[in-house]
Amino acid sequence: MPNSYQTKNYLDLKAIIILLILCTLWGGNMAAIKFSNKGLAPMFTAGLRSLVAAGLMYLWLRYRGERIFPPGLRKIHAVMVGVLFGLEFAFIYISQHYTLASRSYIFLYTHPFWVAWGAHYLIPGDQLTRRRFLGLLLAFGGLVFAFSEGLTRFSGSVLWGDFLVLLGALGWAATTLYVKLFLVRSCGAFQTLIYQLIFSAPVLFVLSFLLEGNPIRYVDWTIGISFFYQAVIVAWLSYWAWFYLMHIYPVTSLAAFSFITPISGVFISSLLLQEPLSLTLLVSLVLISLGIYWVNKR
Repeated sequence: MPNSYQTKNYLDLKAIIILLILCTLWGGNMAAIKFSNKGLAPMFTAGLRSLVAAGLMYLWLRYRGERIFPPGLRKIHAVMVGVLFGLEFAFIYISQHYTLASRSYIFLYTHPFWVAWGAHYLIPGDQLTRRRFLGLLLAFGGLVFAFSEGLTRFSGSVLWGDFLVLLGALGWAATTLYVKLFLVRSCGAFQTLIYQLIFSAPVLFVLSFLLEGNPIRYVDWTIGISFFYQAVIVAWLSYWAWFYLMHIYPVTSLAAFSFITPISGVFISSLLLQEPLSLTLLVSLVLISLGIYWVNKR
């Protein structure tokens, strides 16, 4: 069905609460991936996650009596957004063979800048003002401050991994802008999500077959729970909420909130994996929060 959401040019309290919950869930996803990687190949896991979540979304659409492809939708846009989504995760997962997690966070979360830059030229009413740009810089500065210790290694393989993460960030931004430009007016959030899931799965499975070898080493209850979290909680429920927000609110404002994700991931990892916390992270969280406030200040 065509988009029937009432659009807004600012983030209200409901959007802020949903975004904080999403950033917390996505931060926990990093710990879940670490658990599942012990027994499952990463890109195979990402493809299987997309396939399971797509099946759940299909059942939900059938229950609601909604069509997967509404009248007037050009199916090429559905395929393209799924391919972009798959390539985004492929670049990110491959990069982890070369670079460090701390460096990955910094390069991946250049994503809000690419979104803001693209929205400035492509999406009416979502211009990148000086105030918003300075807010993004402040939030990004907080992120760099948090993970600055991981920037001290500059071997060739690490730089190659950084480049792959940067391509993942560009893919994430391209997916966000593509959805906003071509899908929000012709379909709902449910359809937007199923396109990304169902058309990304083949891309990830093919890349896994070519690059990862044996995809399943072993499975236990810990891996099963972590996969359930990735597939059901993150790929199905949280991504649906994200696309629901994208159908209503400016993408630059939404993207700025993603800076909270790696910080929340560190806090959650400290609880689940006994990784240490530091004063640096608390200072970084303050800087990121101020930057997000400045981006969204009306």
